[in-house]
Amino acid sequence: MKGRKEAPPVEVVRRPVEANRPVVSPAPAPGPVAPKPVAPRPVGAAVPPRPVGAIAPRPMGARPSSNGPGQLARAGGPPNRFAPRGPPRPPPTPEQVETLARKEHVPARIAKGELEGKMKVRIWRKLHKEEAARFDLAYALMEKHPSLPLAEAFGCVQSGMEVEEFLQRRARVKKKEEVKVARTAVSGEAIDAFIGAFIADKEPLALVLAERTLLDAIVEAQPVSFKLEKSGRIEKLQVVTLTRKPVWEKWLSQLEREPKLAQKPLQVARQPARRPVSDPRPFLEHLTRPVKLTLRNGLTLSFPLRAVGPFDLLCGPADDEVFFVPLHAVVEWAPV
Repeated sequence: MKGRKEAPPVEVVRRPVEANRPVVSPAPAPGPVAPKPVAPRPVGAAVPPRPVGAIAPRPMGARPSSNGPGQLARAGGPPNRFAPRGPPRPPPTPEQVETLARKEHVPARIAKGELEGKMKVRIWRKLHKEEAARFDLAYALMEKHPSLPLAEAFGCVQSGMEVEEFLQRRARVKKKEEVKVARTAVSGEAIDAFIGAFIADKEPLALVLAERTLLDAIVEAQPVSFKLEKSGRIEKLQVVTLTRKPVWEKWLSQLEREPKLAQKPLQVARQPARRPVSDPRPFLEHLTRPVKLTLRNGLTLSFPLRAVGPFDLLCGPADDEVFFVPLHAVVEWAPV
């Protein structure tokens, strides 16, 4: 067609292949690898000695030790800051502990801990302000009463009682505990056999009370009372002494009496700790020896001591003339 221009022809130029370019061939498939031969170790070969100063290998999972002065936390690491340095300090003496406790107004265990290198006293006072304030009050009481121990002073602060009142209360409690221990330390077999013989024989007895005497027989001995054949039940605290009826009739006119107690017998306190005599142990060293017993109704017995029980005594001039005396009926006693 006229007037239309034709496109010029396109010539394709191909790049010639370089003669020196390496031809990549496909990789061969993997096959089994032959093991390398290992030279046999000669039998009995000596292990070379470890050089002096070398660090022994540490087993896997084990932590390096940091105990002892101068040891490293790990190989090549810095020394442990908390490891003790120098020789161990001697244990504190009781005098040192008491001196520091009085000076800082703290319990002895805290003072001892500071002297042993543990918690400081000032740290304890900061952490336990209320308790430290109570100890300040306790030590203030000790300054006013030099003979007052720390335990008693702290008890006064805790209870809010006066020192004298608190000490009296503590004395009663302490004596009560001592009476319990004393009664368990003495056997009552002799006393039980003595009363048991009266019950088995149903022998007439003279039971001396504070202001009168009962002539009756014991049917049963209960923990706190006697059951009599005619008079019924009678509390043991009412009994001052008892013996066979013929023995009482024989010695009645010969026994001495304390005039004031005869006119007004002493009442028996319900609490053993408040009675004049409640501990049987002091009587044990006077067995078979004569003792003088002053009873609460004024009656005085001066006979050899035959037996001692947890609650009672046996005394008399002979084996067939024996008086049963409860400890609660004794006002005072002394060896003859």
